[in-house]
Amino acid sequence: MLANNGVFCYTFTMKTIKNNQTIDLQNMSRRDLENEYIKLKTQATDLAAKLDWYEQQYRLSKAKQFGPSSEQGVEGQLALPIFNEAESEREMIHIEPKEEELPTEENKKNRKNPHGKKHDIKNLPVVVTTYRLSTEEQFCTKCNGPLHEIRPEIRTELEVIPARVIVHKYESMIYGCRGCEKDQTSSIIKAPGAPEAVIKGSMVSASLLSDIMVKKFVDATPLYRQEQDNNRKGIPITRNNMAHWVIRGSNDWLQLMYDRLQELLLAKDVIHMDETTLEVLSEPHRPATSNSYMWVASTSACETENPIALYHYTETRASYQARAFLGNYHGFVHVDGYAGYDSLLKESKDGPAMNIILVACMAHVRRKYKEALKAVKPEDYRYTAANQGLLYIKEMFRIEGELSTISIEDKSQFYKNRYEERLRRLKPVMDDFFAWAKEELPKVLPKCSYGIAIKYTVKQEEKLRNILLDGRLELTNNRAERTVKPFIIGRKNWLFTNTPAGAKSSATVYSIIETAKQNELNPFEYIKYLFEQLPKINLCDLEELDQLLPWSNTLPEICESKTRNQS
Repeated sequence: MLANNGVFCYTFTMKTIKNNQTIDLQNMSRRDLENEYIKLKTQATDLAAKLDWYEQQYRLSKAKQFGPSSEQGVEGQLALPIFNEAESEREMIHIEPKEEELPTEENKKNRKNPHGKKHDIKNLPVVVTTYRLSTEEQFCTKCNGPLHEIRPEIRTELEVIPARVIVHKYESMIYGCRGCEKDQTSSIIKAPGAPEAVIKGSMVSASLLSDIMVKKFVDATPLYRQEQDNNRKGIPITRNNMAHWVIRGSNDWLQLMYDRLQELLLAKDVIHMDETTLEVLSEPHRPATSNSYMWVASTSACETENPIALYHYTETRASYQARAFLGNYHGFVHVDGYAGYDSLLKESKDGPAMNIILVACMAHVRRKYKEALKAVKPEDYRYTAANQGLLYIKEMFRIEGELSTISIEDKSQFYKNRYEERLRRLKPVMDDFFAWAKEELPKVLPKCSYGIAIKYTVKQEEKLRNILLDGRLELTNNRAERTVKPFIIGRKNWLFTNTPAGAKSSATVYSIIETAKQNELNPFEYIKYLFEQLPKINLCDLEELDQLLPWSNTLPEICESKTRNQS
């Protein structure tokens, strides 16, 4: 710093990063200084934006790692004046229940079930053990007088009897005619009545194969763990045996039911679709770590009487895989934001454009804004634009919830009324939401979580608006996500599938089991019944095959789930 006639002059120096040279700013022109300022200002702005993005990603990763997985409401968020929201999306805290008595005949009359559902043990077999005094002991210890019975003191317990495995031999007597033997002609008759084998030349029975399938595809118990359990029981069944039986049982018998269910599903006007990853180790010409896919398709919520859930295995996620599954389907398809579905609407080398209407999922849009809020500091929630977008979505869900609880016995009239009410109440909120998103689009950084949410909203607008076309459509694709969840839970246990044949059979078995569960059937009893009946019928006769569908009224009562009887 130098003094010159009372004026202080400052000399600034700066080292450049490239060549480490010292630059005297005093000798730079005004224009050079302005350019240098603009350059540094731009760099500072870019660095601040990058730092903010990295901080958002850090908070988002922490929220995913340690935060709750449910989509809960945000503390302290402000409501838009036009909405005046009062409801809360926060879930109830689940408190450990107190120990309570079994709901036997004696005490269930005096106790109300807090869940409003009847639970009893009347369907279980009962063994009564009574303890009495002997004749010599039936005297009073005080006066030696005789004793008489007043009443029993009852204590009820549930006793577990481990499953037993027995060897069942079916001996069909063969008869011959001695007279024909003398004439050197054969006349041999076998006594009828023995059940057909599920797999010829194998010792597996209908009950054993059903038990293996239910343990793996319902209880998520891998075959190697079932093998360990068999060893403890002294049963000589290996995982290779079980894998072979599952594939054979699926291909020989259950695939027939799968094809029929697929035909019925694609005859519906509304279906839901989703997909998830699957690792198959021995796919030809592909590394073991490659991602394969399990697709799921299910009936809509409007199909409450005969629900169907189908799984479909493919090596890739390419759109032609969905095209092959859907065939010539005409109707509405609820989907997520995967771009492969959009190609179904276009002419391509894989085939002509399909006559379907895609309906996007508002829950996926809401999830984007939830993630954007997780990336923001908690004290800034109420001031963010992401919160404003979330309020629009909450209002749409509130309206949809009111429209879905209208009690009308005539379903066609109910869906007609919901269609009209959506146009009157839901459409204006939807119009405001998309108009707001389009205004925000030029203002946001495309790579930040909020920018991703805005871009996703604008991109999905047309498919999201399609819900207004029919009262049978849903605001979300949650039905497909709930259907694919059992597969995801199982995948966490058995991790991968060894061969494509195993993956295909898994898709078939999952389809039969989940369809049975949605129709309130006992999966074990139903699959066992299929293995017992399918070898007996004419498989080319659709009428006979339809008698075995999960909603057929000819199914035996034992196939019904116990929860159906208690509801």
